[in-house]
Amino acid sequence: MVSARLASIQESTTLKISAMAKKLTASGLDIIDMGVGEPDFDTPKHIVEAGCNSIRMGETHYAPTAGIPELRQTIAEKLSRENRVPAGAEDVIVTPGAKMAVFAAVQALLQEGDECILIGPSWVSYEPSVAFAGGSVLWGKVDENFMPQDIAEAIGPRTRLIIVNSPTNPTGAVFDRGVLEEIRDLAVDHDLFVISDEIYEKIIYDHEHISIASLPGMVDRTVTINGFSKAYAMTGWRLGYLTGPKETMKWVIRLLSHSVSQATTFVQRAGVAALQGPQDDVEMMVAEFRARRDVLVRGLEELGIPCSKPGGAFYVFPDLSAYGGGDLFTERLLKEALIAATPGSAFGPGGADYVRLSYATSQNRIHQALERIEKIL
Repeated sequence: MVSARLASIQESTTLKISAMAKKLTASGLDIIDMGVGEPDFDTPKHIVEAGCNSIRMGETHYAPTAGIPELRQTIAEKLSRENRVPAGAEDVIVTPGAKMAVFAAVQALLQEGDECILIGPSWVSYEPSVAFAGGSVLWGKVDENFMPQDIAEAIGPRTRLIIVNSPTNPTGAVFDRGVLEEIRDLAVDHDLFVISDEIYEKIIYDHEHISIASLPGMVDRTVTINGFSKAYAMTGWRLGYLTGPKETMKWVIRLLSHSVSQATTFVQRAGVAALQGPQDDVEMMVAEFRARRDVLVRGLEELGIPCSKPGGAFYVFPDLSAYGGGDLFTERLLKEALIAATPGSAFGPGGADYVRLSYATSQNRIHQALERIEKIL
């Protein structure tokens, strides 16, 4: 027996492929894992030490559902200073991962039968979150560089929410101010809420990250979500946060209090160290990601595979329509080249011709992957 609502939720393709890659590697195969969505760097030492010190100090008990006061204050200061999103500590909620923040915000904002616009291709967990809330997804179109196009055409009488993700998973696209202002105008004109998932904000190249909540008229209709997993290589720590309209945050707190209770106490102390400490490790990781991106994009182009150059995150989203589409090519990559990747179809109907390749792996492994791809073409 299972509820119809839960039965409607699909398994996470990215986590499924990651588990498959680990299993094949454990069996002795030399799998190049380009399906995983996590940095391959260690968490910076000063962050690790802060977490360990917190445990030694006995901070292993319950904390407030919204988070420890020190972390909420530090996040509020970061939002005001870096993102120009006005927030006090009382406006910030800490969560066990940004994924939980997305889920909770969607549940708080959507009624049964409401519609949510995803600017596809979009991260695999947005649509299941909407489905769990009893809503449905409408797909906004994008151009060849994955920039939003004619979103107004997707808006209907039941539309209540737009989810913005910039830099974007899976494409790496970065929305500039003009794009965000167009989304702002639609949200204001149609009285819509916006969830802005900014988890990749610091992994960005030659672009400026802009929080849509910083635009005039948006602070009271935007939930801004971020976390520590990507920028600080803290995926396993599970630490995220969100801020938004007070009424929305009230219901998010209630949901969290009856589900996860809180983010882990000593992990939150590590989060304080991440935001207040030196950012040299972040800059080093971003510089290395940029170098890897350039190697991978150049290599794919030399193989004749069209690939838009991403402005952020650590994914490329090449077009494999000339080779049977994303699903077929992903299967070939694993069976013939021992490369784990994610089919573009996992990210919505607009991704069917594509494959997501993560460059959160060494340059040496990227070169090896390109050599293996060349052999199967």
